[in-house]
Amino acid sequence: MGLKIYFNGRIVDESEAKVSVFDHGLLYGDGVFEGIRAYNGRVFRLREHLQRLYNSAKGIWLKIPLSMDEMERVVIETCRANNLQSAYIRLVVTRGIGDLGLDPRKCSNPTVFCIADNIELYPEELYENGLRLITCSTRRIRGDAFDVGIKSLNYLNNIMAKIECVQAGVAEGIMLSEDGYVAECTGDNIFCLHGKQLVTPPVYVGNLAGITRRVAMELGAKAGLEVKEQLFRLIDVYCADEVFLTGTAAEIVPVVEVDGRCIGTGKPGPVVKHLREAFRELVSCEGTPIYE
Repeated sequence: MGLKIYFNGRIVDESEAKVSVFDHGLLYGDGVFEGIRAYNGRVFRLREHLQRLYNSAKGIWLKIPLSMDEMERVVIETCRANNLQSAYIRLVVTRGIGDLGLDPRKCSNPTVFCIADNIELYPEELYENGLRLITCSTRRIRGDAFDVGIKSLNYLNNIMAKIECVQAGVAEGIMLSEDGYVAECTGDNIFCLHGKQLVTPPVYVGNLAGITRRVAMELGAKAGLEVKEQLFRLIDVYCADEVFLTGTAAEIVPVVEVDGRCIGTGKPGPVVKHLREAFRELVSCEGTPIYE
């Protein structure tokens, strides 16, 4: 039995959820999206994800045809339609159907769809043993060229870096800014621990303000760490006591090697283990209920 998809106002079978070849989301990557998680019958930080979605849409001059409250119901109804307690949710708004030109005014009706399904980004063994990373030659898009705070459908910059990871046989890779500062990974934010100081790159370096990133910063502060957003280079990654990545799909995952350099002891450290446990405890009880 296939998935049930929310598509432009209706819940339909996945075979009926079809986007036109003239949709500018397909033709030009003109649209925005959010990846959201549900745990134990609750959607985690749903309002924060929706706020970012609407901010991204405003950033590209795209009017979402639903209110935020209506969009919240879309997410909940899609989870219910698939009888899901835990899920990965992909919420997408494209510019809609237009012609073969670039003019967004030719697209009068945005396309809205929501998918809810299961996901396993990394196998459990990588959470237990840690990731190996490389540094990608593909640089992060400059902030004065495109605001990477806009979570758009155009992910080719990330995909080109991901191809390097695939060819190197690793799951993730670090992307640098044009000036050589660490920005983020191909699909995750990055953190480094030096003593009691936990640092993550600032958003202006080309770093998406991730929802899980924010949660990790909150949990780090509660654990007594000095949490900072600051610029740092690869040497700071190589010499860190611990390194970990955060993302909606990835959650919090440890890193044990970067560019052949062992991080810390070469095994997931106590801080990332604590933060992961605290994260799992948090998501088990916090969120917007799917079933009431």
